[in-house]
Amino acid sequence: MNWDSLTRCYQPEREKAANAANAEDAALWRWFCALFEDGRLRWCKSASGWLVSIDHKHLSTEASFYEAIRVAIDRFKAGGQHGRGASDAM
Repeated sequence: MNWDSLTRCYQPEREKAANAANAEDAALWRWFCALFEDGRLRWCKSASGWLVSIDHKHLSTEASFYEAIRVAIDRFKAGGQHGRGASDAM
C-alpha cells in the first residue's frame, strides 16, 4: 500500500475528527465570548504563564493562552458553575 492510497483510506476518519475539533473550538469560544461580554472572565500574562479567572476565582495558569482557557472551562464546568449565560454558550 502506497502513501496516497493510505491517505485516502483514512480520509473520512480525519475529516470526522477535524469536524469534531472545529465544533469543540466553536463551543469554547462561544463560552469565552459570553463570559467576557458579561464581565465575568479575566486573564493576564505573568511570569508563570497565562492566568484565567472567572467570577474572581482563579481557575488556571498555563504556558499558552489557548490551554489556559481550555483548562479554565473544564474546571468551571466541573464545578457546576454554569450560571448567567455561560451554559447558553455551551
